[in-house]
Amino acid sequence: MKTEDLIELGNSALFNTYNRGDKILVSGKGTYVKNNDGEEYLDFVSGIATNILGHANEKIVKAITEQASTLMHTSNVYWNKPSIELAHKLVTDKSAASLAKVFFSNSGAEANEGALKLARKYGKEVNGENCTEIITLTDSFHGRTMATLSATGQPDMHKDFQPLLPGSKYVPLNESQALKDAVSENTCAVLVETIQGEGGINSL
Repeated sequence: MKTEDLIELGNSALFNTYNRGDKILVSGKGTYVKNNDGEEYLDFVSGIATNILGHANEKIVKAITEQASTLMHTSNVYWNKPSIELAHKLVTDKSAASLAKVFFSNSGAEANEGALKLARKYGKEVNGENCTEIITLTDSFHGRTMATLSATGQPDMHKDFQPLLPGSKYVPLNESQALKDAVSENTCAVLVETIQGEGGINSL
């Protein structure tokens, strides 16, 4: 099927959640991807930094194939051996990480949602019912759920989904005094992207 026909088909069936380009990627190897027309590109996006080990990595393909041949998704209602072993490594092997407990999630939005919920829970328990405020940076992007959208510092993304969850403040990038001034007794967390994606390339 031709690229333009596939894109037309996609536009007829998929929500316009993303502004997609005019390429359809069909395969990849290492740091390169190929589109539907056989053109090859160096992949600088890496699945928005979620596929940094490259495409068709033999060890990863082998591990996924072996797991898929024994047990697929079972939900968090049940224990499964790989998640227990990985979590144990992350909390005991200090060369791998320095964590007390682990929460596995399916996306960055879900990870941020979990972090925001944990921060608000902690804030309320330690500093009182009103300690639920989250401070983020302008031009930030933290996800597409209601909580992470509320934390996202981009008014254009807010306009169709008002009212947002209360308790979000936004301060400009690299303005430390503004950040200090924004913190109050009701602040339970400051959420910062170390490298902004939606906000462009900015050094901290």
